[in-house]
Amino acid sequence: MALCIFGLGTNCQATLSNDPLVAALPAGNWLSVSLGWATGIGIGVWISGGGHINPAVTLAFASWRGFSWKKVPGYILAQLFGAIVGAAIIYGNYFHAIDIYEGGNGIRTMKTAGAFGTFPKPFMTPASAFFSEFLGSAMLLFGILTMTDKKNAVPAWFAPFGIFLTLFGIGTGLGFETSFALNPARDFGPRLLTAMVGYGRQVFTASNQYWLWCPILATCLGAQVATFVYDLFLYTGADSVIYKTFAPRRLQYGSAPASPAIV
Repeated sequence: MALCIFGLGTNCQATLSNDPLVAALPAGNWLSVSLGWATGIGIGVWISGGGHINPAVTLAFASWRGFSWKKVPGYILAQLFGAIVGAAIIYGNYFHAIDIYEGGNGIRTMKTAGAFGTFPKPFMTPASAFFSEFLGSAMLLFGILTMTDKKNAVPAWFAPFGIFLTLFGIGTGLGFETSFALNPARDFGPRLLTAMVGYGRQVFTASNQYWLWCPILATCLGAQVATFVYDLFLYTGADSVIYKTFAPRRLQYGSAPASPAIV
């Protein structure tokens, strides 16, 4: 929820304040949007005590880190619910500004839908958009895995800040083309909320059902590949399926095992 409150809040402020009828001067830009989402993930990780706030992370940890598959549905439902609630709070906060920006009470178009869901720039091809989200999600997972790897001796209090920096870097360096969803719940929850409050089916049908193959499939695939690669080459925790499989070969070639690290 915190992720969407900070992130969607900055999206709305940056978008809506560009209308002189809403604000005398613009009150946001791409830098503030990136900072808002980075703040949201940092605060979200602190609030959750290191728990998962991203279905792509949950699925990757279930696949490669021994996280119980029985817990996955509950985690994902909680993540999705939090995203919907966060989106509803921000929608309520900016309701009147949206009316002004759209040109009338209750008018809801794609002009403001992008403040809640993610959509690719017009010049992006489907393959390019997919790769952009795949790459951003992989970088996010590398950041999370690095910050939570006990072998790296990162202080627990610093991990959320390290993840904050990772997302800020992704936003400023990789996010412009697709608005960096990186998180299926972050996109699907607000998108579902907008469909329910008057935007209709267009938020799902836009760009050939973009919502499915990029914010969901590309992000999950990026998380899976990043976790696999990290565990194959770097991680030595006892919870890793990859490490337990390849540990004998590492020892055979002279790699000393590190202390088990449980995330």
